[in-house]
Amino acid sequence: MKKLSCVLWLILLSAGAWAQSGTLRRPNIVYILADDLGYYDLGCYGNPYNETPHLDSLARHGLRFTQAYSASPVCSPSRAAILTGRHPARYRLTNFIAGNRTDEASPVNPAPWNPFLPASATTLSEWIKPLGYTSAMIGKWHLGGQDSLAPWSQGFDHTRMIGRNGLDYYNYGIFEDSYKKEFKDDGSKYLTDKLTDYAVEFVENNAQKPFFLYLAYSAPHVMLVPRGDKLRKYFMKYNKYEGKYNPNYAAMVESMDEGVGRVMQALQSKGLLENTLVIFTSDNGGVGLDELGPVPTSMEPLRKWKGHIYEGGVRIPAIAFWKGVITPGQTSDQYFSNVDYFATFSELLNHPLPKVEMDSRSLLPVLLRPGQSLTDRPVYWHYPHFSNQMGRPGGAVRLGDFKLTESYETGEMELYNLREDTKESQDLSAALPAKKQELTALLKKWQKQVAANMPVRK
Repeated sequence: MKKLSCVLWLILLSAGAWAQSGTLRRPNIVYILADDLGYYDLGCYGNPYNETPHLDSLARHGLRFTQAYSASPVCSPSRAAILTGRHPARYRLTNFIAGNRTDEASPVNPAPWNPFLPASATTLSEWIKPLGYTSAMIGKWHLGGQDSLAPWSQGFDHTRMIGRNGLDYYNYGIFEDSYKKEFKDDGSKYLTDKLTDYAVEFVENNAQKPFFLYLAYSAPHVMLVPRGDKLRKYFMKYNKYEGKYNPNYAAMVESMDEGVGRVMQALQSKGLLENTLVIFTSDNGGVGLDELGPVPTSMEPLRKWKGHIYEGGVRIPAIAFWKGVITPGQTSDQYFSNVDYFATFSELLNHPLPKVEMDSRSLLPVLLRPGQSLTDRPVYWHYPHFSNQMGRPGGAVRLGDFKLTESYETGEMELYNLREDTKESQDLSAALPAKKQELTALLKKWQKQVAANMPVRK
């Protein structure tokens, strides 16, 4: 750790990243989160239909991960993992808020759970404040609606939280720093563009001090409401490519991509690109079934989609950019979970983690050293619910190339070698009983360690 810190300081100083007016300034952190963006939805991940030039450029000039994961296949738990560095099972926040589907034919009822992130949780915004950072939360919160659970009560200095008509992209409301002040759209300002406006304004107004910007777009979450001026070209090329593509969804992804471009331009105009770590990722896999409209996207050849513990539900795009610090044009197959960003920022800023049991491990060596990888360690998933996308209660663990899944309804275990079988099409549990036993023991031990809430037998 000490050796790496010295290397980091040399890299940052040589890049001029912390040098400003003869003093050392800590780097800014911009964390941009898409909502339900599938693994293959960006051009840089191989999508030929959707147009994402700004994110493709970010990947081309930074580091693109091929095996990034969300801690949950649905949004609220995943967001809790990002902001606390702890697995959401520790908070019993294991479903998306308002997710209460049941199945009469199942032998179990969904597990009891907490539909909020408790006020006692230490968030990134609270943790970073003693270092002199100004923090902003812009966009979708979805971690609790009470005033004591809202982002302005969870350490954020500047909040623009989506409120009324949160699934629409027109005629919505945005709360500004409290429930007392609300921006009310009259149908004239596209929501994705409005969130970008807020983000650009925050960057421009806080360029002289270190800041943490958490920009949580609602796009491309259903409902699929695009800007009309972006649709024509997608209809014109609808039959040009093989695959399942949705013009409305593509236009929504493009608006988000355009917003990322505007944020990057604001950083550049303020001379902050060499002093800002930018992370772009998604909260979970994309939507693979009809929900409030036609099917948005496809995770093929990954198995399943949002709401499932298989790869299509939890493997997500992730890009890291830092001009002059992260070597451009890299691709990393290091697997990790979004709980790991907290420890990454901790090592970057040389600021200790909160004094609770954390699940986060630093990715900083991977960011700073081309081709670097970390030793294998387990990554866990726990979803004891029935999702709107027909996901079933289950858990999973990955260690190295192998992933074990458990059905909480039947107790059945499945084993896959992800290096050879990304599609999770060949169950190896019978062929490799020792590996199955090893990962089963890991998963059961972890479930006990975090006091995982389990489905209730009928």
